[in-house]
Amino acid sequence: PKSNVSSPLRWRLTQPVISGLSHAWHLPGPVPTALYGEMSPSAYKYVINEPTKCQEVPPFLVLMIPVAPQDRAARDAIRKTWGYERLLPEVKIVRLFYLGLPPAEQGMSLQHEVGRESAEHGDIIQKDFWDTYANLAIKTMMIMDWLATYCPRASYAMKIDSDMFLNVELLVKKYLNPQASSPKKNYIAGVVIGDGMANRNRDSKWYMPPEAYPERAYPPYLSGSGYVFSMDLAPKISLASQSIRPVPLEDVYVGLCLRKLGVKPTRHYVWWSPFHNHGVRYERCRFVTLLTATGFPPDKLVRVWHDFQLAKFTC
Repeated sequence: PKSNVSSPLRWRLTQPVISGLSHAWHLPGPVPTALYGEMSPSAYKYVINEPTKCQEVPPFLVLMIPVAPQDRAARDAIRKTWGYERLLPEVKIVRLFYLGLPPAEQGMSLQHEVGRESAEHGDIIQKDFWDTYANLAIKTMMIMDWLATYCPRASYAMKIDSDMFLNVELLVKKYLNPQASSPKKNYIAGVVIGDGMANRNRDSKWYMPPEAYPERAYPPYLSGSGYVFSMDLAPKISLASQSIRPVPLEDVYVGLCLRKLGVKPTRHYVWWSPFHNHGVRYERCRFVTLLTATGFPPDKLVRVWHDFQLAKFTC
């Protein structure tokens, strides 16, 4: 399929965007306009886009996978497994990978490879910000903005990491129900973290500066490893983010947007959740009732997926 790749392939190699946020931890009140400009999706330009991906037939489910430019193996594995768009012939599923800029040391050579990959598969969206862990909140807000702009008639979307296992058939048929007369509203589900506390250890990956978030406890939020939501939430979250100051943890940031909207995550369980944000030892018949699990690098994902296809005959 033909993709919309900027030609010639060029992009702005600016300083990592998160560097502009350092002063924010000392500013009280709402997000300053200049600071929000760095977080706002409109502050960045598309290097590669797929604006017509949802035009012909509105998708039932859009899979949005944030992934680093250099992780080609992960993208190829997903295309052959749970991201295969014709996995369920009765519903339309769209798969899209969301990328920032490659590391500066890999430069144009990697960018040209990404451009060729996009031309081959037509499933890559890329904007001109540095693709780093620190910029995950920016990437997630860009995902919400893209969905609201280019795919508003879809029923559901799922933001899911590239090292995940996803049981698409169970998700669609049991939890989303394409036979329903209309999609759910204000629906978002995944691994719900209801008792998260702000980590004040400066050496921790999950450090939360008190200047950025002075409260001790987080509102209920969903693990960023994978959550599914009704499409009406994409523009609402995007809009809510304009009045919420940035914090360095992407999943907490989405939780703050949900609190602003008065939306509570859906819990599909009492004692046991079908969503997992940790590794689960693979057992074919156990995975029939499981929606997500983490810890699946490309080779393992492909191997497990092939075996999992036998579940419908043996479990």
